[in-house]
Amino acid sequence: MVLVHAHPDDETIGTGVTMAKYAADGVAVTLVTCTRGEEGEVLIASLGHLSAAHTDGLGAHREVELADAMTELGITDYRYLGEPHEFRDSGMMGEPSNDRPECFWRADLLEASARIAAVLREVRPQVLVTYDETGGYGHPDHIQAHRVAMYGSQLAAAPSFRPELGEAWEVPKVYWTAVPRSYVQQGIDALIAAGGKGFFGLDSADDLPFVIDDSLVTTRIDGRALQERKLAALRAHATQVEPDSEFFQMAELLGPDAMGWEFFRLVRGRLGPLDDDGFETDLFAMPSEG
Repeated sequence: MVLVHAHPDDETIGTGVTMAKYAADGVAVTLVTCTRGEEGEVLIASLGHLSAAHTDGLGAHREVELADAMTELGITDYRYLGEPHEFRDSGMMGEPSNDRPECFWRADLLEASARIAAVLREVRPQVLVTYDETGGYGHPDHIQAHRVAMYGSQLAAAPSFRPELGEAWEVPKVYWTAVPRSYVQQGIDALIAAGGKGFFGLDSADDLPFVIDDSLVTTRIDGRALQERKLAALRAHATQVEPDSEFFQMAELLGPDAMGWEFFRLVRGRLGPLDDDGFETDLFAMPSEG
C-alpha cells in the first residue's frame, strides 16, 4: 500500500494504526510525505528558534521526528515527494508563505503528480490512501496532496504517459481518510464529562471542519491492539503534538477505542465483505464471488 500525506505527523494522526497493522502483517507499506512541514508551529519553547520566522530549521528537525515515528510504527519505506526538499510547506491558507514559488501549493500539478506516478509504478500497490478533495480541513498542502495522489494514480495507469517511469500500473483500490462525526462526538463527550473543554475548545463535532457524515464512511480498521504504538509515534512528533493534548486525554478516558479505530472512504474499486455494523474491515479485501 502507498499513503500520500502532506506533512510529518499527518500520517500518524490519520493512519498510524492502519500503517502499523499492515506492516506487522507483512504488507509492504510505503509512505510518501509531500513536504517537511517547515511552516508548522513549534510547541517546545526551547526549540522555538527553529521556526520559519527565525532560523527556519524546523524542516530538518521534523525529518528526524518522522524517522522516529516510523520506527515506532514499524515502517521502513518512507520518502519525501520528489528530490530532497523539493516542495516546501505552504502554511495555512491565505498566509504569505502560500506565495513562495517553492511551496507545495504552487507546485506544477503535472510535474508533482508524475513523481507520484513513478512511485506507484515502482511499488505497484493494491491500495492507495490520501485525503478527500478538501484535504480534510482545507490546508493547501492537504488539498494539493489529494490532487497529486489522484492525478498521479491516473497517470501511472496510462501506458502512453512517460514510459521511462516504468510499466503502467492501475491501483485497484483508492481510499480517502475519513473521520465520522459520531466517533468524534464520542470523544468530545468523554472529555467534557471528565471536566475538560471539549476537543480543542469545541463541544460539538459539527464545528470541526474535518468530520464527515457517518453514511459516507465505508471502511473501519480495528487497530486497537496497536494504539500504544500510535501514541508513541505521536510523541515522536514532539514539536507538533503536545504531551497533554486531547489525543492523549481521550486515550486515557476511552482506552483503545479512542485512537485505535481508523476510518476510510472507498472512492475507487469495489468494497470487500462488510461486518455486522456495515463496514468493510480490510483495505485489501475484494468482493466475494457469486
